[in-house]
Order: sequence, then structure tokens, then C-alpha cells
Amino acid sequence: ESAGMANREEAEMQISELDLLSSMFPYEEEFVVTDQLAAAELKHYVENESAEMPSSKVQFILNVKPEASNASMAEFCMACALPLKYPTVPPEITVRSSLLSRAQQIHLNSDLKAYLMQNCSGEPCMLSAREWVKDHAAAYVDKELSSSSVTTSDAVQSEGITFTRLWIYSHHIYNKQKRKNIIDWAKELALSGFCMPGKPGVVCVEGLQSSCEEFWSRVRRLTWKRILIRHREDVSLEGGGHAEIQKQRKFSPLEEKCFDAHGARGSHMDLGQLYRFLEERGCADIFQMYFGVEGH
Repeated sequence: ESAGMANREEAEMQISELDLLSSMFPYEEEFVVTDQLAAAELKHYVENESAEMPSSKVQFILNVKPEASNASMAEFCMACALPLKYPTVPPEITVRSSLLSRAQQIHLNSDLKAYLMQNCSGEPCMLSAREWVKDHAAAYVDKELSSSSVTTSDAVQSEGITFTRLWIYSHHIYNKQKRKNIIDWAKELALSGFCMPGKPGVVCVEGLQSSCEEFWSRVRRLTWKRILIRHREDVSLEGGGHAEIQKQRKFSPLEEKCFDAHGARGSHMDLGQLYRFLEERGCADIFQMYFGVEGH
């Protein structure tokens, strides 16, 4: 009984911390919850005595511009997940940046983890984690890790690589230049998938994790009324060879899909056609994530 109480208290702390983050960082490019479903489950759990414990962790991204004199410096991306027992246990955070070598990234993340273990037992600590990254991350870019990097690269070999599929939702996609960018960038980054223009706009890209992340960072820099990652799938590939990557793909090289509703002049898409298109590729459950209804 008391365990359930403790869990609800932790869940409440998570909700209020997420609310705080969204009020401090109102823009998607600073803070975005990547798993809306888990967040909704958590809220439901807090508000309903009889609700089951959530089945998945809330995941979100915090992007941080480091405190450095060099203004053009790339940002650091904190991919965060809150275990169900957080803040009794520390959050799971991975910091990434295009500026970091693999060895530097590993070094930074293990130092951040040590900092959290020492300073954040039982207290919400996302803001202090963000401050730590803001103050310290840039220093890792120049760290020479020659002695350890040899062993690190061996570890990476056996670790394999990650295949990622991003399901992106936009309030609308009409702009010709944006549509051209989406197609060109996917081609350049060897991503398959599709783009459904109109309102709402749907983009799916799949391929190497790093390529998907590069695609997303370019796309979200364009001006949008609203754009977010609705759902993300990651699959670790042991060997990570070309054939294994091809086997994971559900779509052909990215192209535009226009599911026109009759006489709507291309702005409103026929969602029934989209549903069938997704269903044929074994992605029917995604439809519900986008539109919150069972497809038909």
C-alpha cells in the first residue's frame, strides 16, 4: 500500500518538474517531450486512484547552448528519461553533440552521471543537470583522450549501431521550399520514409540514428507553427552492416505522398488512405498516436 503512495508522490514530482520545464523553456527547440503517450499516462496515474502504474518512462529532450565565448558553438542535446522511481533514483541522461568525439561523449556522460549520483538523491534535479551541462560540456570538446580512446573504439566496434525511425508531426506543411528540403535532405542522408504535405503534415524518416538526428536538427531549424517528434523507434543492430539496415526499412527512399480528399485541392488529406498506407507497412498503431483515434 505504502509503495503505491510513494510511487504516486514520485509521479507528482515528475509532473510538476515537467510543468516547470515547459514554463521555463516554452520553445520546442529548447525543451520537447518526445513521448507524449508516457506523459499522458503519468498524468492519468496521478489523477486517478485506481490507475495502473505507467508502463513506460517519460522521455524528453533539453537542448543547451553552452556558456562559452564562442557564440557559433553547436548546442548540446540532453536526451532524458525519468525512471518511474525518479527522483528517488537519478534520471537517465545522455548528452550528445556533433562536436564531441565518441570518447569525449563517453567521458562527459560518465562525469555527469557521477555528479548526479552525488548531488541528486531524492530531489528533482533536471535543472541542476542542465546547469551542469551548460557550465561544463564545452570543456569536453577539447579534451584529448588519447590513452582511453583506443579501448573506447574497440568497445564501439562490438556495440553495433542503431537504426532509428522518427515520426514527425507538423501543424501543416504547404511551403514548397520546405517540402523540397525534406526530400533533398532525406536523399543526402540516405533516409527512407515519406512526407505527407497538407494539414496536418506528417513526415516519417528511417535510417541510421545519426542521420535521423541530423535530419531532425535541420528540419526543426526551419520556421514552423508547430513541429515535434510524435514517436521514435530505435533498434540496436549487432553487426550493423548495410544488409541489416536495409532489412529494418519499412519504406522506400523518401517521397511525397498525397492522399488527396476529393476536390480538397490538396490541402486536406484523406486520412483513410493514409491509414491503409501505414497498415500495409505494419505501422497501423502509429496512426492512433498521430490522430488519437482507431483507424478504419
